[in-house]
Amino acid sequence: MSEGVDTVSMDTPPRLAVDRLLDDRETRIIVCCGAGGVGKTTTAAALGVRAAGRGRKAVVLTIDPARRLAQSMGIDSLDNTPRKVGTVGAGGGELHAMMLDMKRTFDEIVEAHADAERARAILANPFYQSLSAGFAGTQEYMAMEKLGQLRARDDWDLIIVDTPPSRSALDFLDAPKRLGSFLDGKFIRVLMAPAKVGGRAGMKFLNVGMSMMTGTLSKLMGASLLKDVQTFVAAMDTMFGGFRTRADATFRLLQAPGTAFLVVAAPEADALREAAYFVERLAAEKMPLAGLVLNRVHGSGADQLSAERALAAAENLEEGGIVDQESGKAGLRDSGAEATEPTGTAETAGSADTARTAHSARTTRTTRTANPPETGSPGTEGDTAVVDRITAGLLRLHAERMQVIAREQRTRDRFTSLHPEVAVAEVAALPGDVHDLAGLRAIGERLAAGVPAGA
Repeated sequence: MSEGVDTVSMDTPPRLAVDRLLDDRETRIIVCCGAGGVGKTTTAAALGVRAAGRGRKAVVLTIDPARRLAQSMGIDSLDNTPRKVGTVGAGGGELHAMMLDMKRTFDEIVEAHADAERARAILANPFYQSLSAGFAGTQEYMAMEKLGQLRARDDWDLIIVDTPPSRSALDFLDAPKRLGSFLDGKFIRVLMAPAKVGGRAGMKFLNVGMSMMTGTLSKLMGASLLKDVQTFVAAMDTMFGGFRTRADATFRLLQAPGTAFLVVAAPEADALREAAYFVERLAAEKMPLAGLVLNRVHGSGADQLSAERALAAAENLEEGGIVDQESGKAGLRDSGAEATEPTGTAETAGSADTARTAHSARTTRTTRTANPPETGSPGTEGDTAVVDRITAGLLRLHAERMQVIAREQRTRDRFTSLHPEVAVAEVAALPGDVHDLAGLRAIGERLAAGVPAGA
């Protein structure tokens, strides 16, 4: 592909039929995933609003530190319990929304799978409090746990998941396995051994048989932390197998029919590179990919005017009409009656379109200054210069927009060449952030249309 080419001749990717996906009653889970900062939260919320408007009973599970979703839906706050969005829904449709509280979700697991006394001991344990509040992978694991809980309740016929804003889009799939392996791994089993022996005998076993190991652990972790970990492990003994079992069950749920993954990206090289990697990973894990949502795509209703022509016309206005003069008369401005079509050379013939673009703008300006409104002052040369500068500025802005569009097209075409089978829905860039239900509905409409404004 040559540099400087505005468009690339590539096969158009299939269009993602968002409404068909939402209307399919067999679709029970939609997972919006991708790199951070590409609009996953807004996409998930807009899908929920549109699904409820089309008769689905939907719940949106978000993991969004900025808490924009609650504001957009007109809810004072979101927490770990689904809350109904009252003004959304048609034909029996409803929308609920919730924000994952990973510590509260972890607490709920403990309370559900341990007796009251043991649950109190676990919840009060300092190591548990640290683990549940910020251990690596906890948020992603708890997102999977909450998804499993929502699916088991069967109160909704569609669950839309906004995956955590991780450094890598792959963390949502990897972290549950990592945390499950930790909680059911060799290190935990070693720490459980003294507790299984019991009481003083257990401590004697630990001191005699594992003195070197515990000495090393005490140096690495500190004696107090080691004791907290051992107490935590003893209390959690009967629960460790359950973490791995539930993680595996939810992982299989994500692979099952009725689940659809939407990879969300922006038309930027890094975001689409991450999206391509995720598409390949989903295929390797045999997880159902519905398509790619490409957010913040730029379009133009005047794309017949190329960047090159717009820039040339701007220069023509700024430099006194050089490019639309007859050969040998570059210093003179053609008048309306005396101007002739440039002929004779390839260079002048090639500039004809540019000349017409600039001449059209100049003719409009000349007409207005020669025939000023009755209520205004007569046109002056100063007025003409101002109009020229404004027109040239607008032409340069248009050229910048067309260059952005061309760059985004090339970037998207690279993705399409790697994954021509992936259906794509393009969502037009908006001038500001979405902050209310009307904005979410507008995003939903753009998602359903699948092409940017002006395209």
